[in-house]
Amino acid sequence: MKLIECVPNFSEGRDQEKIQAITKEIEASEQITLLDVDPGESTNRTVVTFIGTPEGVLEAAFKAIKKASEVLDMSKHSGAHSRMGATDVCPFIPVSGVTMEDCIQLAHRLGERVAEELGIPIYLYEEAAQKPNRKNLANIRVGEYEGLQEKLRDPEWAPDYGEARFNPKAGATVIGAREFLIAYNINLNSRDRKHAHHIALNLRERGRAKRDQEGKIVRDENGKAIKMPGKFKDVKAVGWFVKDYSIAQISINFTNYKASPPHLVFDETIKEAEAIGCRVTGSELVGLIPKDAMVMAGRYYLDKQGKSTGVPEEELINIATVSLGLNDVSHFDPQKKIIEYQFKEVDNSLIDLNLREFANELSMDSPAPGGGSTAALCGALSASLTAMVSNLTVGRKGYEDAQAQVKELAVKAQALKDELLQAIDLDTIAFNKVMGAGRMPKKTDEQKAEREKTIESASHEATRVPFQVLETCVAALQLAKEVALCGNKNSISDAGVAALSAQAGAEGAYYNVIINLPGILDQAFVADMKSRSSALKQEAVDTGNGVRSLIEQQLENNLKTR
Repeated sequence: MKLIECVPNFSEGRDQEKIQAITKEIEASEQITLLDVDPGESTNRTVVTFIGTPEGVLEAAFKAIKKASEVLDMSKHSGAHSRMGATDVCPFIPVSGVTMEDCIQLAHRLGERVAEELGIPIYLYEEAAQKPNRKNLANIRVGEYEGLQEKLRDPEWAPDYGEARFNPKAGATVIGAREFLIAYNINLNSRDRKHAHHIALNLRERGRAKRDQEGKIVRDENGKAIKMPGKFKDVKAVGWFVKDYSIAQISINFTNYKASPPHLVFDETIKEAEAIGCRVTGSELVGLIPKDAMVMAGRYYLDKQGKSTGVPEEELINIATVSLGLNDVSHFDPQKKIIEYQFKEVDNSLIDLNLREFANELSMDSPAPGGGSTAALCGALSASLTAMVSNLTVGRKGYEDAQAQVKELAVKAQALKDELLQAIDLDTIAFNKVMGAGRMPKKTDEQKAEREKTIESASHEATRVPFQVLETCVAALQLAKEVALCGNKNSISDAGVAALSAQAGAEGAYYNVIINLPGILDQAFVADMKSRSSALKQEAVDTGNGVRSLIEQQLENNLKTR
């Protein structure tokens, strides 16, 4: 699932009517979920957070910026926070299924559109910055709104998009791309803020002032304190006392959790605390966290235990929650704290049904869900069995040489399982889009043309989904073959069922590719799909037959040795 977070800041924090006019534009957009609206009266600024698909986020951001330019007037604005525009800043943040480069391209697209259609000068910052001195938002904001007119006269500060023309009502907007910011607190069994701050100085990238043997700060020839860098890059931290909990905490901002993951900082904090006679009792997440950060932590702690990391996502998150002590001062609910879980790609998801409910739904007289979703389910069950056999091999005597291989197989199988489970819904959605396109009006020539175009596009999508299932089932079949060769021989029958299920899923997906092709006008697309899917189907048959022979031979040998 491709998800991007967007956190635009609007220069209005007091007039609820104006704030709601802006946020309604976001809420009305498709493929997005509004997560938070945080107005500040003294700053006269509102921070809005929403997530969604790349196209959904792009459209929602544009509509919000447009509305802000209509209802806000920067010439009458005052507030404690630095600002230079009605929409002051609008960053895109990769959450899942997208790269930083994707967010940079989105920033460029939005910047160009806002400049052209709304006449607002646009500057690009952070990862989208076109010049080194524009990477830091503070540099761009120097002079704020009041100095913007003069700034635009300086060729050095020509906007990245739009004319260097002062827009007195909307000001200028800074658009960019950055990593996800995680706000996180680590708890100590101490009430002394100094303990927490001492640890914070050792952890944070900025570090602490260097001191001599007498404890005095060492300064350079200009009188500036010389800094000793801390242990973690992209980490900001301070120590404080929290009255509500009656404990000291190290308050941390991770500006790039991929460079310095929370779990590594947490473990280092334990060592730092022990060195000064304190103990870490747990931690607290403020706001939301990407699923990836929790999954990384779960794998890290399982690996430290010598366990397989090829377990379900839910188990990885549970291990991370327990290991980081996230329930220490408040309840940690993954469904509320993990950002991806706030966005539902599918309402009334088929994979949320229990087995009987799914089978019942499948048996009804509606054409979807049907064979395509069932093929995806067969593949998911295959991958699950491969993960099971792999995990039953981890740590087993007699399989020492296969440990690295089966651990890797388990991780790969879990990923394929999740992809195929998602395809159960995607296949049904794609089919319903074809049905919906067929019901479009066709009274006029324009309606007929639009209907034909929509049917063609929906038919392409309805073909690509089972084709992806076919590819993934072939990959699952290869994993089943590998685990049959190197895995626990007491589970050889399970490896066999994994292979049979994957082959069934592959052949079933092939049928669902082929049945869609006659209705597609694009013959190049038809020929490509037919050729590639036929080759994959044959690969599935050949591999499946080979695994079947291997399994049956092994089972026969087991009978002979009894």
